Amino acid sequence: MSLKKFIKKTAAKVVKSPIQIDFEKGGERRVMEVAPYPKEVFWDESVTIHQTKEGVEYVRTPDSQFENLSGFDFQPNYIEIDGLRMHYLDEGPKDGQIILMLHGQPVWCYLYRKMIPLLTAQGYRCIAPDMIGMGRSDKPIKEQYHIYDKHCDLILQFIQQLKLKNITCFIQDWGSVIGARLVGENPDLFARVILANGELPLATEETNPFYIPNPLVVNPKIKGYKDIAKYWFKGMPDMFQAWILYCLQNTRNFIGQIMQQSTANKLSEGEMAAYDAPFPSFIYMAGPRTLPSMNTGIVGQQLPAWEGLKKFEKPFISFIGLKDHLLGRPSIQEKWINSVPGAKGQDHEQFENANHFIQDDIGEIMADRTHKFIVKNPV
Repeated sequence: MSLKKFIKKTAAKVVKSPIQIDFEKGGERRVMEVAPYPKEVFWDESVTIHQTKEGVEYVRTPDSQFENLSGFDFQPNYIEIDGLRMHYLDEGPKDGQIILMLHGQPVWCYLYRKMIPLLTAQGYRCIAPDMIGMGRSDKPIKEQYHIYDKHCDLILQFIQQLKLKNITCFIQDWGSVIGARLVGENPDLFARVILANGELPLATEETNPFYIPNPLVVNPKIKGYKDIAKYWFKGMPDMFQAWILYCLQNTRNFIGQIMQQSTANKLSEGEMAAYDAPFPSFIYMAGPRTLPSMNTGIVGQQLPAWEGLKKFEKPFISFIGLKDHLLGRPSIQEKWINSVPGAKGQDHEQFENANHFIQDDIGEIMADRTHKFIVKNPV
């Protein structure tokens, strides 16, 4: 089935009077139409909708959703950014070397639960924020909030408010698309970089192949991962375009299911429930639904960061899980090794037993390699 047929199949006919919202792409304001949500969507009108001073509507996942999570015994910390509450973990001695751990989509800092205790035992201070819209952070309910430039700025503000310096960053998935840009634009903030199954797309307005259907229609008929699994064999860009559509149009909490598909290990029911926990109903889901489509807004603004990375001489190491056919490709790793000066002479590795979420599959090994990398490259 072609992508056009996939779009037609998944675009339920529920639109008569579309709602118009703003959508930002490359700094240019465009109008994007979003259809009214169909009756089948579990919106949950009992949830309190808050509003920032700037008029951003958001919801806050109840604390009860995060009780007794499997393998996750960390104290929450919060900071206000953009009028929203951002959650983060801050574990280990306050004077320890800082390891900033950035997650991607559709996960949250739960992803780092295996690495953090091992690293704090070595004396490191591990800081792992939840992106706005994810985890225990506040969740804007409108799709248009989630744009690439916004999330890059939010993480930079987080770093600045906590006054973090000499950072060793561990970046993966969207944590790398955001984190690598921040490193390239703000190299003085960072002491070292660990890139695990990560990338910085170099698309421009002319070369970016990704798009959002207009109008955007959510579709209760999408039942599971099997609806797009066939596109995984076609490679980019079909594979990722299908993922954009699957997430945007989905009305269910698909997080745990996708995590099981994106890890080599068998997740327990408790672990899958923990990944699902931040999103008890559809009203909380704008973040994980919309983050993949932020790729449509990558139109060249990241290129200056790439030029900065090509001059980055501080230690830089790459790890990939070879079961990840998206970002675990050796060609991506070779690009980084050949482009970033600080990657020369480092102990880059490839792991046959790891998939996309390498922190979950081999978190203990990632903690060990992180420690060895820091010891080999003292500040």
